[in-house]
Amino acid sequence: MKLALSLGRRRMGRTWPNPAVGCVIVKDGRVLGRGYTQSGGRPHAETVALAQAGTGARGAVAYVTLEPCAHHGQTPPCAEALIKAGIRRVVSAMEDPDPRVAGKGHALLRAANIDVDVGCLRALAAKDHAGFLLRATQTRPFVTLKLASSLDGRIATSSGESRWITGPEARRLGQYLRATHDAVMVGAGTARADDPLLTVRDLGVRHQPVRVVCDTSLSVRRDSRLAQSVGTAPLWVCHGQGLPSAKTDIWRDSEVKLIACARASGGLDLEDVLRRLASQGLTRIYCEGGGHLAASLLALDAVDQLVIFSAGLALGASGVPSVAELPEQALDEFSRFQLQDSREIGGDVVSFWRKP
Repeated sequence: MKLALSLGRRRMGRTWPNPAVGCVIVKDGRVLGRGYTQSGGRPHAETVALAQAGTGARGAVAYVTLEPCAHHGQTPPCAEALIKAGIRRVVSAMEDPDPRVAGKGHALLRAANIDVDVGCLRALAAKDHAGFLLRATQTRPFVTLKLASSLDGRIATSSGESRWITGPEARRLGQYLRATHDAVMVGAGTARADDPLLTVRDLGVRHQPVRVVCDTSLSVRRDSRLAQSVGTAPLWVCHGQGLPSAKTDIWRDSEVKLIACARASGGLDLEDVLRRLASQGLTRIYCEGGGHLAASLLALDAVDQLVIFSAGLALGASGVPSVAELPEQALDEFSRFQLQDSREIGGDVVSFWRKP
């Protein structure tokens, strides 16, 4: 199952709206087939592993990181494929909460006299499939908030200079993290100030995540690098509902997707933003700021994972804080995250924190 989970992780960011599942087929102590969900969500991991195993799958054991699907979609159900291949036992990490599956896959297997064991490394699987599970049960994606700051929590000098606080090794890891998420999200202020590309570079991968800008007034420019590179990577702009047609009409002939979202407190209702992004199929979002968007997500308690890059310098109180002002509340009312990992990277330190 550890091998199956590692296979699934290879496809994170590439399989939405489907989960990044891994599958391993074993017989007589030998691995006969390995598979993971392919780009765009199909073929499924079980189909790939069964194709590798061929006729050797008869009488074998299949280890899969999520319950095999039981519904007819663009492809036949994986549960039926496992039955047809003659698998004698299926070990799955957890049930699929999707109501189209939700126990039906395991029931199909058992009805065909296949032994089914559920729960092997369930906690690890739930962690890997967190985005898919949240979308299926709460209609929202898994949100990772990345902050790259000085030791005193500043992301820029008082003049706005921010390139580069962290070193090349940390920035390369940041590129990898982009690649493992379905989308990269920034606020309108960051889009205007930095004119970023938000693409995955220098990793030798062709896949690009969706780029999302939260822009209440639809202020992103047609000549920005984001808009000009839409042929390389998708660009979605979440704007406030009720904008005058003059604001939206200039984008009609572009490939940019405009998503009208509810407003709240003079900006976007981020709960509605996340719900709408989930309805578009996104399961994992990597937020790169700025400080106001970071504060809004934290205030909403919508951050599932924090990735903190700390550089070995201090910029002082006049620097730009990594997180803008949060609503005043008692100390024990603030969300706490649990440290998962911390390590040196180049001359910087990166730490990973997750919501309990």
